[in-house]
Amino acid sequence: MKVGILDSTLREGEQTPGVVFTVDQRVEIAKTMSEVGVSMIEAGHPAVSPDIYEGIKRIMRLRKDGEIRSEIVGHSRAVKRDVEVAAELEVDRIAIFYGVSEIHLKAKHHATREEALSTISEVISYAKSHGVNVRFTAEDATRTDFDYLVQVARTARDAGADRIGIADTVGILYPSKTRELFSNLVAQVPNVEFDIHAHNDVGLAVANSLAAVEGGATIIHATVNGLGERVGITPLQQVAAAVKYHFGIDVIKLDRLQQVSTLVEKYSGIPMPPNYPVTGDYAFMHKAGIHVAGILNDPRTYEFMPPETFGRSRDYVIDKYTGKHALKDRFEKLGVNLSEQEIDQVLAKIKANQNTKFFRDVDLLEIAEEVTGRVLKPRPPEKIESLVWVLCESNVYTTAVTRRLSVLQGVKEVMEISGDYDILMKVEANDTVELNQIIENVRSVKGVKSTLTSLVLKKM
Repeated sequence: MKVGILDSTLREGEQTPGVVFTVDQRVEIAKTMSEVGVSMIEAGHPAVSPDIYEGIKRIMRLRKDGEIRSEIVGHSRAVKRDVEVAAELEVDRIAIFYGVSEIHLKAKHHATREEALSTISEVISYAKSHGVNVRFTAEDATRTDFDYLVQVARTARDAGADRIGIADTVGILYPSKTRELFSNLVAQVPNVEFDIHAHNDVGLAVANSLAAVEGGATIIHATVNGLGERVGITPLQQVAAAVKYHFGIDVIKLDRLQQVSTLVEKYSGIPMPPNYPVTGDYAFMHKAGIHVAGILNDPRTYEFMPPETFGRSRDYVIDKYTGKHALKDRFEKLGVNLSEQEIDQVLAKIKANQNTKFFRDVDLLEIAEEVTGRVLKPRPPEKIESLVWVLCESNVYTTAVTRRLSVLQGVKEVMEISGDYDILMKVEANDTVELNQIIENVRSVKGVKSTLTSLVLKKM
């Protein structure tokens, strides 16, 4: 099985309502996608606007310098001027699209089937004359009569396209139909490779993309976080995880998925819900007591793949659903040893607070202190406390400086130490004004070269 990813975050992704990438952001996203290993980057439609043109120009400069290794694709309508704009940027491939369903032919192109075939052939041939690889995408292919779709694919292939994109433009496919469609296309249109461009209107984009691969597609179009027109297309992180799990193929560096998701989230301005698959905050977060007990014994009980595969880590929620195993494990991680009876008492208090959504570590320590009567959690000092490191002049006797510092008001303890500094002091003050005065007094002591001060936030 052969399969790769075309990332269309910079093209389809920017068609998400409200999303606009700057030129610098476009370049950074492209570099990142190359680093994580996508096969192709659809860098945008350069004829749309000057900033997209400039972004692709800069991306191609990095491509020629070897900083970007992925194949760079420029998007184009089946219009010669669009092809010329893309070709002058010297992209690796021009992706020409044309709506081929009856709806698109009549309502958008106002063309007959024969006229459409003629346009497709002419524009692809024109693109090939510029010495560039061509992908032809049949827009709205999944609502197109199959026999005519075969004619379209053969026309595109014969005109010079080495890839045919099948676009489920309104997201109406389902997996078994997708597999059948691609199997038949591969059989009837040989000597060309097929892409799947699946929209997610009814939530089947990932499933349809996998089915297309089973049918013979070799490239899946995806966007980071599933961005795109309306509700977007196949989400990169989901389909990459699924391809790895089901087919055993690494189409991207999975441990970088969190990084690319966060980057695109920041630049797109669209926050990811916490329950988003693979990269959401809750993707490897467990709650029910029986689930947590299971993962503590063997994570495979409730995880399809280890979170470390995706650069993540597992965790669990402490609330009314929590069991003893989870509670005992959490206290052990906090360095607190409780007896079985004390664990039971803490658990009873947790379950009595039925409206609390979750208990933080500090909440657990407070409950444990109530149960045990012991001080278990760090507390802020009653006064301002600080640690002051002192560096002495090279020509002075350190012990002499230590004696002078020990008699200053507010200095509670003075120690000679090894390392970058010579002396460490514990200082206590009533307020910041007094603390600043103490530090000034320290610095005025003969033999003191410099100081470094750290405030004590909490202590036990």
